[in-house]
Amino acid sequence: MIKITLPDGAIKEVETNSSPFDVAKSISEGLARNVISAKFNDTNVEATTPLTQDGSLTLYTWNNDEGKKAFWHSTSHVVAQALEELYPGIKLTIGPAIENGFYYDVDLGDQTISEKDFPEIEKKALEIARGKHDFKMREVSKDEALNFYKEQNNPYKVELIENLTDGEITFCDHSSFTDLCRGGHIPNTGIIKAIKIVSVAGAYWRGDENNKQLTRVYGISFPKQKELTEYLELLEEAKKRDHRKLGKELELFTFSQKVGQGLPLWLPKGAALRERLEDFLKNAQKKAGYEMVVTPHIGQKELYVTSGHYAKYGEDSFQPINTPKEGEEFLLKPMNCPHHCEIYNSSPYSYKDLPKRFAEFGTVYRYEQSGELHGLTRVRGFTQDDAHIFCTQDQLNDEFKNVIDLTLYVLGSLGFENFTAQVSVRDLEKPEKYIGKASNWEKAEQAIIDAAEEKGLNYVIETGEAAFYGPKLDFMVKDALGRNWQLGTIQVDYNLPERFDLNYKGSDNELHRPVMIHRAPFGSMERFVALLLEHTGGNFPLWLIPKQAIILPVSEKHEKYAEKVLNSLENHEIRALIDNRNETVGKKIREAELKKIPFMLIVGENEEAAETISVRKHGGEDLGSISISKFSDLVSKEINSTLKSF
Repeated sequence: MIKITLPDGAIKEVETNSSPFDVAKSISEGLARNVISAKFNDTNVEATTPLTQDGSLTLYTWNNDEGKKAFWHSTSHVVAQALEELYPGIKLTIGPAIENGFYYDVDLGDQTISEKDFPEIEKKALEIARGKHDFKMREVSKDEALNFYKEQNNPYKVELIENLTDGEITFCDHSSFTDLCRGGHIPNTGIIKAIKIVSVAGAYWRGDENNKQLTRVYGISFPKQKELTEYLELLEEAKKRDHRKLGKELELFTFSQKVGQGLPLWLPKGAALRERLEDFLKNAQKKAGYEMVVTPHIGQKELYVTSGHYAKYGEDSFQPINTPKEGEEFLLKPMNCPHHCEIYNSSPYSYKDLPKRFAEFGTVYRYEQSGELHGLTRVRGFTQDDAHIFCTQDQLNDEFKNVIDLTLYVLGSLGFENFTAQVSVRDLEKPEKYIGKASNWEKAEQAIIDAAEEKGLNYVIETGEAAFYGPKLDFMVKDALGRNWQLGTIQVDYNLPERFDLNYKGSDNELHRPVMIHRAPFGSMERFVALLLEHTGGNFPLWLIPKQAIILPVSEKHEKYAEKVLNSLENHEIRALIDNRNETVGKKIREAELKKIPFMLIVGENEEAAETISVRKHGGEDLGSISISKFSDLVSKEINSTLKSF
């Protein structure tokens, strides 16, 4: 018998070689019917894998993220088999599960796949799935694996295997199909009831643009057809909310090939939106004791060598800028923090001066491959709402909690109420990924956990997600479509103060090292605006939207009264404009709806005589004819319901 420890601490005694499925069956028949994969002693295994020793077991169903991962990875094998049957001679590479579904990268040779081919691929894959073929793992020797793929003339799998050693190479078989795989599958293909090929794209082998470009086939699958239908409906809604589409329609930003890929150009309405977001945060920061600073867009290479950024990100940065002076090199700024360290270093401080809180809307530059660029969410130049707090060890807990309060205020004011806090810590098995002393890391990680607990945050700990210089607290926000995004991050850093030799004079008259907190509630202005667009569908909070109202005169003779209304609204600090085009009021209303302007104010003969406005809300609600002062009160009330003072 072996002892199996379950997540709740319960221990089950089962016979040696029992499978996770057998353990599930010993708990309940219902659980056994739903188990599709498992984790044993931190290793993903199949539900049918024999367990031969004592250990911890977690059972996964479709309702778990890990269960979905196994489901989608298994489907990628089925789709790969379908592709081989439909496109003879292709070469398979890798096919992992991703956040929503899976992809498989294939070398199609002279063949192509387009959207018109998707139904045929789906049909073939479902035909294979209905065969209820078991997924079976088997260990193979390196020689056997190499020979298998050399016979198939597949250099991609051969390259993968050459980097492996005997004892760690496994194949997965189902039906007549075999693939190099580490494991983590559902019991059989019959569980897959619905498959959708979502898109195809180009992808370089191993992400290296010097390698051959492959075809990446994206797909998703479900255990019920109904769930696929619901997902496709969600996908259609997501297309309507795509920030690239809305950004163009609302005239917020654009891109230019002449300017360069990944370098957004903010149009007047978008610039005004950004300015309001900046002013909103600046006002809160001022109350929280921050001081604004400004740093240049470039810095000497040595600055980033000192900080450690060059060692970690040098290869992904733009090429150094050489000056006429021999050996002098500058880089486009990839991070603001080294500059802020030097600002701190420009003056001597005592413990009485701390904390120092430096804030900046600083634009940084990172070279992203063209295939990775995506609207505003992945760009090459972006502005961070960056701040760095330099404090004593005794002040760390309070300062960190104050930053949590500021971040929650920002998210709440913009309608992001549904979130989970993620404490991102080191991967102890990969120390080469990080800089600094282990003792400093331990202090920093514990400080974040303590602050998260004291603030009552619903948090999870994610191993291996820390920044290279310190652990962090990320806010994982769920948007209106149920998608998760990382918004707002707070990091504790003992390493940069050491690298830049930062200090302050303590009460003992000795020099001490400050602790550094990195903080960015928005993250980047570009990405934040993109997510806000998709979350709200372009219906921004009333306090933020570029134009809060549009005045629609019924005819030319009412334009003077429209001007009078506009002046009055401006006196009430309401942002409005007049649509005095020679069009019908109905057409003007339809176009104002498309531009998502919150209020349409119709003015005609009756309104002019009574000195009122007829108010229609975006979406069609008619508020009737009211005075301008009453409308101003209505606007103020709606703004105050979302925008609280910090």
